[in-house]
Amino acid sequence: MPDPRFFEDLGPISLSDLAHLTGAELAPGVDGGRAVRGVSILDRAGPDTVTFLSDRRLAPELARSRAGACFLHPRLAEQAPEGCAILLTPAPQAAYALAGHRLHRPRVSLSAAHVSPSARLEEGVQIGAGAVVGDEAQIGRGTVIGPGAVIGAGVTIGRDCEIGPRASISFALLGDRVRIYAGAVIGEAGFGATPGPKGLIDIPQLGRVIVQDGVTVGANTCIDRGAFDDTVIGENTKIDNLVQIAHNVRVGRNCVMAAHTGISGSVTIGDGAQFGGRAGVADHVIIGEGARIAAAAGVMKDVPPGETWGGSPARPVKRWMRETAWLSKMATRRGEGAGG
Repeated sequence: MPDPRFFEDLGPISLSDLAHLTGAELAPGVDGGRAVRGVSILDRAGPDTVTFLSDRRLAPELARSRAGACFLHPRLAEQAPEGCAILLTPAPQAAYALAGHRLHRPRVSLSAAHVSPSARLEEGVQIGAGAVVGDEAQIGRGTVIGPGAVIGAGVTIGRDCEIGPRASISFALLGDRVRIYAGAVIGEAGFGATPGPKGLIDIPQLGRVIVQDGVTVGANTCIDRGAFDDTVIGENTKIDNLVQIAHNVRVGRNCVMAAHTGISGSVTIGDGAQFGGRAGVADHVIIGEGARIAAAAGVMKDVPPGETWGGSPARPVKRWMRETAWLSKMATRRGEGAGG
């Protein structure tokens, strides 16, 4: 279930009502009066949640799941474990998205005061002019909140942190000694949509952002909250200005990202990895510990630990440099031949 500090529980809903809402069909023998309270991904599902399966390769995860209900394509109906109520639909992810919007809603702070009466601030917290601290937020001793910053409902910020002017932090848990510079946005919804019966549907982003101790996040950088799993930034990682980190990304400890780096969704980055300016990484890629990605590289596949890659598509740097030198040499030769 999504973290109740950040999301309201709008359930339960009966399976028959859920089928009507999503356009799904209850499989034979399913009790339509049975209810679910929330949505969940396969490996976190429980008896009172509904999940989905759209990729046959993940069928073993469904077999191990404790999900009470599951949206399934009719072709995959035989993959359901015993006791799991099946809702048949040609668009399982779209049905899951509609269910998520029905069962969960992001919490918003309704307090008119710039610091909510339900917020908890330890001794020595400083709040700049025009800053807003939402309901049930927690801020540790010695932390400074800059002018115009917005701290959302339920957010937890550790001790001795600095939150810059006009930074926005929501759906997030921050450790101690974290530095968030001006204009950074932490915890907004990640980019996710799926085709539905009436056009594209936004997939609900029900996860959080976890920023561990000693992290620095540069000005105007964006770190999206997870779609369901958390987006995590490891201890002492240093992120430059204007970096984009998408939902479900896992960044290790002591990593460095220069300006304009873009990390796509569900990327895993090992400890000590380094990224040059304007490097880009495709979704679901794994960057090994201590790997180095050259400036402007476009990474399309996994990078082994300790290796340096460059170019687009990125490959080992020595190979990339040899290929670049060869192409330059061939182009020069052809140019000379044409001129002669």
